[in-house]
Amino acid sequence: MKKLLIICVLFLLGAVAANAQAVYKTSSKSDANVKVYVTSTKSEADLVVYECSSKSEASGNQGYWYFVSSASDARKKVYFTDTKSDADIVIYYTRTKSEACWQNRSKSGKMD
Repeated sequence: MKKLLIICVLFLLGAVAANAQAVYKTSSKSDANVKVYVTSTKSEADLVVYECSSKSEASGNQGYWYFVSSASDARKKVYFTDTKSDADIVIYYTRTKSEACWQNRSKSGKMD
């Protein structure tokens, strides 16, 4: 019974980690899944992003990002562009976790 409980807990933890919004910053536009532009104005953003300090905090597709050091550990590879017109999504960084959200839900599929 104890082994079954341990297996269930490990499975659930693995499922949460697999769904984490782990993001890898690439320097090559061609390697990226998503091209991102960072704005300093919240109202211009498609997505308000909170940068998490641990992978366990970054779950789902709601703007909680955790940057990983290896592309193979990432759910998405992003390229940060200097021009808004080159971007697939525009993001705004927040320091408050509860503010993270999609403001333009029509683009949320880009990070699924």
